Amino acid sequence: MHQPRPLGGPDIGRHLLREEGEVIVDEVRHHWAAYTVPMLEALLAVAVLAFVPVIHIDLAGLALILALGLSLHAGWGALREHRDRFVITNMRVFRVHGVLSTKLATMPLHRILDITVVRPLHGRLLGFGHFCFESAAQDQGLRDIRYVGRPVQRDLAIQRVVQRSGLRGPRVG
Repeated sequence: MHQPRPLGGPDIGRHLLREEGEVIVDEVRHHWAAYTVPMLEALLAVAVLAFVPVIHIDLAGLALILALGLSLHAGWGALREHRDRFVITNMRVFRVHGVLSTKLATMPLHRILDITVVRPLHGRLLGFGHFCFESAAQDQGLRDIRYVGRPVQRDLAIQRVVQRSGLRGPRVG
């Protein structure tokens, strides 16, 4: 029961502890708003290309190099966002990211002390937020997870998994 991985996305299944019964509760891809800067860079590259036929021939080469540089930077930024995944399992949370090299940061559920969900005004309007994890060890790559779609529902999913795992007692009151 292996999920197909999205084109160019990281292979999340290889990081699961299947022999221990670990299953994915949620795999979080970045909200589309995370792609805004790469999209704007790509549009700027197209605009620069549109001016190539009407500018002086001595500047056309420079404009083409600028457009190529913008396009490459936009593509790199989009690929970097696409390959960044935050995963909630029944045992832990982890983040896999990186383009040329893959980085894995993991935190067992029992180490999560607190989760802060930050929803800026534009995030509330567009449907995204940012997670800030507090744990006993602060030097992990899971402290800030940005551009999380449906952040309130995902926070509740993490809280449910923590509750079901028996790591915290039932709430009183």
